[in-house]
Formats: sequence, structure tokens, C-alpha cells
Amino acid sequence: MRLKEDMNPLLLQVFRSVVWVYSVITFIPWYFFSGAGDNLERARRIKASSVSGHPAGPYRAINSQEKLSAWLHPRVDTLDKMFEYATSRFPKRDCLGTREVLSEEDELQPNGKVFKKVILGNYNWLSYEDTYGAAKCFGSGLAALGQKPQCNIAIFCETRAEWVVAAQACFMYNFPLVTLYSTLGPMAIAHGLNETEITHIITSKDLLQSRLKVAIVCDVPRLQYIIVVDSKPTSWPNIPRGIMVYSMDAVKEMGSKPENIAVDRRQPENSDLAVIMYTSGSTGIPKGVMISHGNIIAGITGMAERLPNLNETDTYIGYLPLAHVLELSAELVCISHGCRIGYSSPQTLADQSTKIKKGSKGDTSVLKPTLMAAVPEIMDRIYKNVMTKVEEMSKLQKTLFVLAYNYKMEQISKGYGTPLCDSLVFKRVRALLGGNMRVLLSGGAPLSAATQRFMNICLCCPVGQGYGLTETCGAGTISEIWDYSTGRVGAPLVCSEIKLKDWEEGGYYSTDKPNPRGEIVIGGPNVTMGYYKNETKNREDFFVDERGQRWFCTGDIGEFHADGCLKIIDRKKDLVKLQAGEYVSLGKVEAVLKNCSLIDNICAYANSDESYVISFVVPNHKQLMVLAEQMQVRGTWEEMCNNSQMEKEVLRIITEAAISAQMERFEIPKKIRLSAEPWTPETGLVTDAFKLKRKELKTHYQDDIERMYGGK
Repeated sequence: MRLKEDMNPLLLQVFRSVVWVYSVITFIPWYFFSGAGDNLERARRIKASSVSGHPAGPYRAINSQEKLSAWLHPRVDTLDKMFEYATSRFPKRDCLGTREVLSEEDELQPNGKVFKKVILGNYNWLSYEDTYGAAKCFGSGLAALGQKPQCNIAIFCETRAEWVVAAQACFMYNFPLVTLYSTLGPMAIAHGLNETEITHIITSKDLLQSRLKVAIVCDVPRLQYIIVVDSKPTSWPNIPRGIMVYSMDAVKEMGSKPENIAVDRRQPENSDLAVIMYTSGSTGIPKGVMISHGNIIAGITGMAERLPNLNETDTYIGYLPLAHVLELSAELVCISHGCRIGYSSPQTLADQSTKIKKGSKGDTSVLKPTLMAAVPEIMDRIYKNVMTKVEEMSKLQKTLFVLAYNYKMEQISKGYGTPLCDSLVFKRVRALLGGNMRVLLSGGAPLSAATQRFMNICLCCPVGQGYGLTETCGAGTISEIWDYSTGRVGAPLVCSEIKLKDWEEGGYYSTDKPNPRGEIVIGGPNVTMGYYKNETKNREDFFVDERGQRWFCTGDIGEFHADGCLKIIDRKKDLVKLQAGEYVSLGKVEAVLKNCSLIDNICAYANSDESYVISFVVPNHKQLMVLAEQMQVRGTWEEMCNNSQMEKEVLRIITEAAISAQMERFEIPKKIRLSAEPWTPETGLVTDAFKLKRKELKTHYQDDIERMYGGK
């Protein structure tokens, strides 16, 4: 992971000598004033252990060996109580923020396409008191429209302040909230709405016009009310008869009337259903995961414990889909501690984002957040963009960056900081996320060691890599901020315990040396109630032990290290047995090769009847164009990707990267297909968390699979 130092050996030695002298002079005062010794001790300590003494576990965090934690505060055991508690403590503090849109304009691109660009103003804020009042009025208005306690209501909306207001209203009035990704296909959305017997749905103007109105509304016979969160009044001429459309403001106004607001609400119990969260459908039809109030409270209790000094001075930037358990849990953790949440989107996140007009500021520059959750796909993009810019620097600038990068890598691997490098070299990179970031939380998929180390070095903040699933409220493990090791996901949270179950077919056993290995099974109060109307899957994936505790079988393979930290090493569904009997982990192949600068995304594929792996590759546009120029290949982007010469050269570069990463011969793809189209949630080839949808990718590239395996 070190960068190549391309300079005169004598000058390099002089530089190292100067750095050594500087380090000796400054180390002792820095060590004592910064608390580095304490942090180093924390990083090295045992973080979890097996409570049974057996290598299979269950493993618990050292501070929850006797009992798992189920709540943050005594008697605050439901989401409505949690929000009331936060509002009573922080009534006047900012809670939810939205940037004002100053202007929108169409911008013609060199390729003839037209992109919509926006100029955004400052954030406008709702206080905790305002948010609570809005949620109460909205919940009261929904009740006036006939929504009954413990009857499901759906939200199909982008990540924005109104989503959280609507959710808090539902939590208050005991309306189980059905969440659906906005990028699911029409059939999957209709399936979720019909399965949960929805009569009321909360959505946005854009999604109603583009997704719901034409394709879905007619296929949901029980639907009676559509509530649109946008404040601007609009007429809806093509809505089917029998369906009423209200704006969110109109529902709040209805709810604020004395005769409605005075009606007693039925408060939820800890065991009541809070959310039915439909999964992203990476392995087929989305499943509705039933999550109780107690499950979510336990999950956010565990997460909050891994974020030291979390308080009302923190600012979180929300841009991932709130229909994803990672984002919903992260935002609820922040609300429980009085933090403020400013809303964004992937298209407006940074100054260079696609919808931000050149010269104007992206959301991170204005908000200057201290906390952020991110999926590896977004971190990988930041990493590749910065490293591409480094390649374009002058020789002197590049040399200084590389020397500073490698020096800092050495220091943080020892648990030390580099304040001079941070202020002189990495300040501009850190400014990409506003300059104040103190913790990045990574989840949703494995984060490569190279990207994690880059974030530590260039963004000057720890990356808490976490592991959890919708079925465990996103909670399972999170690495501590003092732990700068890579490739691990930390120790079990204080709300969870983890067992390793032997998997004979894959050859993983809890008795393996040097580390016990097996399928990860998570237990605790954060383990959800199961899948909605799917008893077959519930019996397969969930079980209750003799103590009455629920457990979930994840299908992921992990190993526990001596300090109690977990490492994800495989996935049952990603393991393919080749013709000659070798097992290939497709996820491992993808994780290694994704670090290659030529690759933006990759899906490895293997057929058990064949002897080798193939891959579909989305190439990096800039890197492929440079390669084409070197090879004197000309044409459009599509022609480049379909060019057999380019395919062979990219395969050669990928093979070199695989060999240098010490991949096994049978793991290295023998043939590839370059894809001209990027894989976005809108294409249906990846989920909203950018996880690969293998089934859809296989169907999409079926002709190429047959060609690469010699069928055509």
C-alpha cells in the first residue's frame, strides 16, 4: 500500500535523515500532550472474548461480558420516547437542515448531453422542538385520514428532512413504517406495497411523477391516499379515481386542528413493530424485514458506544438512502445525542459533484460535517480521483505528496499522528469533505485495505469499518477509532454476540489455526423479528435459543483474531467450485482487483462446469482513454470498450495486478468483457448501496458469458 518513491536515492536518504531528526525532537512533547500513549494502549488491548471459552464463541465485547445492552437510557425503550428525550434535552438546537435551491439551469456537455446544474444557498434548519411539533401534527393528520395504529404505512422517498419528520410521526402514533428503495423495479415496489396491504403512502413529487403514478399505483388496489412531501402545490390530473392526493403541509394543518391534535395517541410498546424494511433485492425479490422498536433502540445503543464523545456539537451529513438500514441507524444515533443532520445527495455532495455548477459550493463545503457514513463504492471513487490528480502533479509536488503519504503510513501503523503533514500536505484533500471530519463510518460492503488506509492518511480521520445486516438492524461489529488496522470490522457491539458455525463444504471450522473460522451467527436484542409473511425463510435464517434470545445466520464467513476483532473472509453465496475442484471466492476476486486504477467496478463470474473465472469490468473512463492513446486506438467510448485489442490489454494489466496481490492462479480472470455503461442503482445492476446484483448481471451479460466460455 506504500506509494512508489521515484526520486534520487541520495536525496531520499537526506529527506529521511531530516524526518528522523524532526521526529526525535518533536516526539516526546507531542506524545505526552496528544494522549497518543493512551490511544496506542486502547488499540492493542483485547476488545472481545469468547464467554464460553470455546473458539466457536459466543464472542462478546469486553464491556458487555455479563449482559448485552438493550437501551441508551433507562425507560427510553421506544423510538418515540427516544425522540421526546432528545427534544427535552436539546429543544432549541438545530436538528434537520436543507439547503435552499437558488437557481437551476441546463448545461450542454461536449458530447451533446444536457446536465441539470444547481446553485445552492445556505442550510435552513428545523430545531428539535420544531421537528417534534411537525412530526406530531403530521401523525395526527395521518390519523385523521384514517391511518390506524399497528396498520402499515409506506414511505417511498429520497433522503431528506421530510423523510425523518414522517418517520418520527409514524413512530409516535404506532404506524409501522414500510420502507422501499426508490430504485427498485415496478414489480418489486408493487410486491412490497401489496404484501404489506398499504392504504397510505408518503412520497415526493418527483417519484410520484416518474415512478409511482404510471407504473405502480394501478397495481396497488388497496391504495387510498398519497401524501406528497413537497411544499409547492401541484395538481395531479392522471391519478386513478378513488385515490386522494394531499401535500404534507395540508396533512400537518389537518393534524394541528384542536379536534385532531387532542385525540389520544396509542403509544408503541418496546416489542411493537416499528419498520418493515424491504431489502435491496441483491439476491432476488426483496424481503420485508420486521424491525421492532426494541430492535432499533438496541442497535443504535451498540453503534453509539463505538463513537466516543458523540454530542450535540457534532454535524452529520445525510445522503445515503434512508431506506437502507445503515443510513437510518446512523441518523437515529445522531438524533439520540442531539447532533444536527444536514441533508445532501450523491449528486451535490462535493464541489466537483455532477449537479453542482462549476464555481459554486457542494454540500460538504457549506455544512462542514464532523460525521459521515459511506459505502465503499463512494470511498473508492474519492480514492481513485485523488490518486489520478496526484499522477497529474508536477514532479516536485508528486514527490512531496508520496513522501508525506508514506511517512504518515509508517506513523499511523505505530499509532502516532503527523500534525505537520496534515496541515501542509493533506489539508486540501481533507477539504473535499469540508475539513472537519472526525469519524467516517463505512458499511454496506467490504472496504479494501488500500482505500481505508488512504482515508486514514489523506482525510486525517479514523474509518470505523462496520459489519451488520438489515436483519440485525445494521448492528454487529464496528472497529474502534483507535484501531488503525485494515481489513477487519472490529469487535462485537455491546448489543450483540457472535458465534462461528462450522461450514464443512467450504472447509471453515472453529478449530482452525491460527484463528477460528466459520459462518457468522449474530445474537442479541438487535436481531429482528424475521421476514414479513415468509415463514420458510424465517425457519432457515433465524432461531431462538434456550434463553429466549434470537439469532440470525448471516451466510458470511468470518474469523476472530486474538484481540477479539472479526474479519470477513468469505460468503457462502459467493463461493463457486470450479471444474477441477478449486473453490473461488468471487467477492475476494472483486475486492482485490477493484484497487486497480483501470477498474471502476467489476463482477467476477464462474461456472462450476468450467475451469476458469471470467469478469465483467466497468473501466475508468480517464484511465482507459489514456491507455487507448498509448495503443493508438481511436473511436467512441462504446467502440473502445468493444475493441478486442483494448480488452486484451486491460486483461494483461488486471492479471499483473492480481499476481502482485498474490492471488491464486485459478482465481485470476482468464477473460473479461469491458462494459461501456456504468452500473448505477438506476440500471438495476447494483443495489442502492452499490452491492452487485449477481442474478441481474448474469442475465444482462448472458451472451458475453457464452462467448467467453466458448459457446459463441
